[in-house]
Amino acid sequence: MPMPNVLQARDRPWEDLPPSLAAYLRPALPDLSEAITLAIAESIPEYKRPIEGAFGRALREGVAEALERFVRLIENPSHRIEDSRVYRALGRGEMRAGRSLDSLQAAYRLGARLAWRHLAVAAAAAELPAEALPMLAEAIFAYIDELAAQSVEGYAEAQSAAAGEHSRRRTRLLELLLDPDGADRELVETAAARASWAPPRALAAVALTRPGDADTLARRLGAGVLPGSVGGEPCLLVPDPTGPGRAERLDAVLAGRRAAIGPAVEPLAASDSLRPARRLLALRGAHAAGPLRVDDHLADLALDAAREPLAELAARRLAPLDAAAPAARARLAETLLAWLELQGSAPAVARQLHVHPQTVRYRLAQLREALGDALEDPQARFELLLVLRAERLHAS
Repeated sequence: MPMPNVLQARDRPWEDLPPSLAAYLRPALPDLSEAITLAIAESIPEYKRPIEGAFGRALREGVAEALERFVRLIENPSHRIEDSRVYRALGRGEMRAGRSLDSLQAAYRLGARLAWRHLAVAAAAAELPAEALPMLAEAIFAYIDELAAQSVEGYAEAQSAAAGEHSRRRTRLLELLLDPDGADRELVETAAARASWAPPRALAAVALTRPGDADTLARRLGAGVLPGSVGGEPCLLVPDPTGPGRAERLDAVLAGRRAAIGPAVEPLAASDSLRPARRLLALRGAHAAGPLRVDDHLADLALDAAREPLAELAARRLAPLDAAAPAARARLAETLLAWLELQGSAPAVARQLHVHPQTVRYRLAQLREALGDALEDPQARFELLLVLRAERLHAS
């Protein structure tokens, strides 16, 4: 038999073996296939079971096909290793069984060692030069690596499919929890079980603006967070929002993003958390330096909800200021709001507005002239405070 060029290194080392070697190796395949099958079943704990039924058929099929394909590659070096459903299916099966690839990789290594021992004997019978035997060993182990790579791809495909299904189930759960017509307890319980989600005692909705943020932020916040979107607007449902360290974690993860965190509610009332969070984000989000909390802005939401009656009240209470030019009116309104909030301290108003105290006193004189006794009436002062805060809120 002609001696192969053992000095030539290739990614496909079987190409350096003489094609005539295949005729000497093929008769050894049936016994070798059975030896590998039995050894795997006896030596790999996860596969230690009777070689029968679907498991036995799949194992025998995989081993026999692997050996025959290897001999065909030696027989016709121009052939390439093609993907096989068998080895991809083995990888998918390991993932679905909840195992890592360690056992399957051990089975491949065991098969490679046994193949080398048996085929080396057949190669010697074919008078393959002793110096060429390392090339046969390299070919066997390189080939097994190729099959193992196909199983790894099958495993990854199954992981991806499982992750996609898991994501779809959690998205469906989020949609049920945020049903605007009210969450159905029975449907939610069924969806939660399918999504492997343990309902918490309380959760908070987080309203977001960028569609791509929901999944990314959910991964950073950890297990149990449900990402998704409702009405095309992204959001999160965060369990146990008031738990130890939870508020700090939310602030850290949401830093630099436009987001609003709703109040803590029981899970079936999730829409009652998302609704005010979205309102707050629309109202104040454009100028927020970090995540907003509904619990910190209840007065703003109340003012926004009462926009129409407050507009009517503003028209009555602030009408005397409308005679001033727009810029002058704005200065007077700003000064009046600060004076009402700071309980009449001109120096404090001056410091807040960064003007001279005498400027504040001059403006207050103008306000007294325009508003008269209203500045001394507690009810009128309260109404002025409401309408001026509402005006500032909607101007921001």
